[in-house]
Amino acid sequence: MTAGGLNPTIVVQHLVKSGMDVHVILENAEGKGEITRRRARKLGWVAASGQLGTMVAARLLRRLADRRVAELLSLHGFDRVLPDTIPIHPVTSINAAETKDLIEQIGPGTILLVSTRLMSGKQLAAMPCPVINLHAGINPNYRGQMGGYWSLRENDAENFGATLHLVDAGTDTGGTLYEVRTRPASADFISTYPLLLTIASLDITRRSLEDALAGRLAPLKPDGPSALRFPPTLWSWIWCGVTRRIW
Repeated sequence: MTAGGLNPTIVVQHLVKSGMDVHVILENAEGKGEITRRRARKLGWVAASGQLGTMVAARLLRRLADRRVAELLSLHGFDRVLPDTIPIHPVTSINAAETKDLIEQIGPGTILLVSTRLMSGKQLAAMPCPVINLHAGINPNYRGQMGGYWSLRENDAENFGATLHLVDAGTDTGGTLYEVRTRPASADFISTYPLLLTIASLDITRRSLEDALAGRLAPLKPDGPSALRFPPTLWSWIWCGVTRRIW
């Protein structure tokens, strides 16, 4: 299940190359206005507006990011399109009744979430198989968004990584299946960290699904401090970039 984008496209390519029978359930992406309003209810309008500013600024740097993205894709043998051999099922949301009905028709052995909205507790309870999430951060200290960025910003580069975990009612709080850590290059920044972490996690993503299909999942409770992360505000992102070279 995904809302689309390059990261899930690469995951699907890898799984298909590995011989897995993959269906893609493609939900409509949330609009920036909807996301900002939700964050404002939780964090206030100043913080939510500042986070939106960072995302807009990152998009303005797309040309810079595209050079690094092209380099990573070429290095690892991926392209930007989904394989034309796999079924794609458009839905309004992963939480819609139509999605539940579709899952019943497909009868999957496991479900992988990559770049989706949060699955509701009600929808999760209705799923007939394990639901696994690919999270671009090390849980539990880097739950939520931009985990790689926050690990660098908090002088914790050893935990620049990704987590495969079971989905539960919380936000990235389910049992950990696998973790992977890597290091960004000097050309990487907030727009390329997620892709770098997705590529680094491809093997453990496949292993997680294989474990689920074989009935050998062994989730571990993540330990350590727990923090829910959001994108940095525009002013703090610029300040950290200028003063510490963490972009």
